[in-house]
Amino acid sequence: MSMTQAEIVASERASYGGFVDAVGGIATIVLSIIGLSGIKETMLLPIVVIIFGAALLIEGGAMLSEYARIIFPEGSTAPPSVDQFGGGTLSVLFIVGAAGMVLGILALLGTFPAILAPIAVIAFGAALVLSSNSVLNLHLLRTASTSAREHLGNSGAEILAAEMASGSAGIQSLAGLTAIVLGILAVVGTSAMALSFIALLALGATLVLTGTTLSGVVMSFMRPKAAGGSQKVAKS
Repeated sequence: MSMTQAEIVASERASYGGFVDAVGGIATIVLSIIGLSGIKETMLLPIVVIIFGAALLIEGGAMLSEYARIIFPEGSTAPPSVDQFGGGTLSVLFIVGAAGMVLGILALLGTFPAILAPIAVIAFGAALVLSSNSVLNLHLLRTASTSAREHLGNSGAEILAAEMASGSAGIQSLAGLTAIVLGILAVVGTSAMALSFIALLALGATLVLTGTTLSGVVMSFMRPKAAGGSQKVAKS
């Protein structure tokens, strides 16, 4: 069975969401390095917090839309299996991303930037820990859904995507815990700016990995089916 046009568009949106996450992670890394060098660190820190919060919102939206498309397939009348939905952990990304942006804006306006930024870092770290298995669960759910509908074995791209998803889960948990520890140290007054930038640097690198993995997971399922769908259209 080939993917419908709506399924292809939805998968492309999720893939673009992962790409935007990677871009947000790169921006976080670059600005954090500049901040660590001492260039306008008071202004850069809130900006990095805002950028990372926005990227976290986009990541949550991309994964949530892909989860929803699998759980509630187009044209299906069967009751959805919500046991593997994982919407609770994904909602954390929305809440923390929005809260982080608010804290970043307040810090940018001069409201205790050395305190609000580390608090946002702690929240970001907790969100990454809680959602560390989201991409892996998405891959497993897509594999089960595809196998049930088409009775296909795993391709090389799908196997590689599974390895990437499994590895990113552990790295995301480790980076989240690191950010929590560094954020707590920054809140108590131990080199708040430097520690916050270091934590955001680690979080940005993790976001690049997560975004790349999300795009890889989506594309590993989309490409073969899209090709099959084009052949079908060509024959008709």
